[in-house]
Amino acid sequence: MELESIEPQGWAAPKGYSNGVRVRAASELLFVAGQIAWDAQQRLVGRGDFHAQFRQALENVCAVVRAAGGEPAHIARLTIYVTDKRAYLSDLKAIGAAYRETIGRHFPAMALVQVADLLEEGAMVEIEATAALG
Repeated sequence: MELESIEPQGWAAPKGYSNGVRVRAASELLFVAGQIAWDAQQRLVGRGDFHAQFRQALENVCAVVRAAGGEPAHIARLTIYVTDKRAYLSDLKAIGAAYRETIGRHFPAMALVQVADLLEEGAMVEIEATAALG
């Protein structure tokens, strides 16, 4: 299985994501439900700490992918929901470091969406994903 980043000719290179990802292979798709900063016992970690919640939610996405036999490099799409885009923007350096430590230099197609609130009280970030397992 091969994931190929797709960028239209003449467009400026995106930073930290791909505009499109083509999956070449007969593979299975894994749809990962929105993950928040819960630990294994469903206790919210990092209350009030955006960076800590981002890291835990991303680690949870990767745990589900690994449980299905995949690796973070198999993630083709991420949707990141945040309750405060200013918190996201003010912590970009730490968020980028957490991303690289968790996923590496693999950049799937991504969207970041600010939402009014998340279901779990105190959750600041929720991340869902699609992975192509080969």
